[in-house]
Amino acid sequence: MKDMEEKNVLLTGLGKQLVLNSLTDASVQKATEDTPDFAILPWVNVVKIGGQSIMDRGRSAVYPLVKEIVDNLARHKMILGTGAGTRARHIYSLAIDLGLPTGVLTVLGTAVAWQNAQMLHYLLAQYGIPFVEPEGFSTLPHYLLERGAVVCQGMPPYKLWEPNPVAGRIPPQRTDTGCFLIAEVFGARKMIYVKDEDGLYAADPKKDPSSEYIPRISVEELLRRDLEDLIVERAVLEFLARARNIREIQFVNGLKPGQLTAALDGEPVGTIIYRNGDAE
Repeated sequence: MKDMEEKNVLLTGLGKQLVLNSLTDASVQKATEDTPDFAILPWVNVVKIGGQSIMDRGRSAVYPLVKEIVDNLARHKMILGTGAGTRARHIYSLAIDLGLPTGVLTVLGTAVAWQNAQMLHYLLAQYGIPFVEPEGFSTLPHYLLERGAVVCQGMPPYKLWEPNPVAGRIPPQRTDTGCFLIAEVFGARKMIYVKDEDGLYAADPKKDPSSEYIPRISVEELLRRDLEDLIVERAVLEFLARARNIREIQFVNGLKPGQLTAALDGEPVGTIIYRNGDAE
């Protein structure tokens, strides 16, 4: 007991609270907010390449985007995450028909996102752009400083530990979420989603061409509107609302050359969803 008391003398005020109280104590949790989060890679841009919207379209969509990425290597550091796309939807359908749980669907969807990342990696290999697994993220700073970009698959590595959704069995935190979490943890400069639409609409513009286009909106208002169709996973909006580093996310049309470059340069192209409380 005496040894424990002597060790506690060396602890900070927060340290003593963490040692002496439950980690579920609300006051202890509140006390951990006093220190601001450190931005690990504040100069990196996380760019999520859509699976169904870009990768599934093949050469006509991917090649121009690859060229645009290469053209920006000298000016912008990028972590390039990939979506899963149509093949994931096929495998989800089969797995659900077989009665498999959400965690298994996540494992299968991760494999498809990994395949897309591998294809993107091979297209960028001649420029020295590596593919990095989540286990190798400690090497990101080296590769980013040396080569300007890295490729990773966008699914968060929850796999069998993916929590069940409120309804159904489709994994609620997929590649949009995985890329956002990378940006948030590393304190990235920007989080850009490359889709096949000009940005956010009140409804799917492919089904309703007259749908309202929304160029800029707060995440709080967007969650309050509770749109049936969203350009991004709902989990991303929930995470953005309580983010500590990422202040906004941006959506651009990857089928329109120059939009990714404009977003990297800080231009307000596409749609911007900003964090609750930030200035418009």
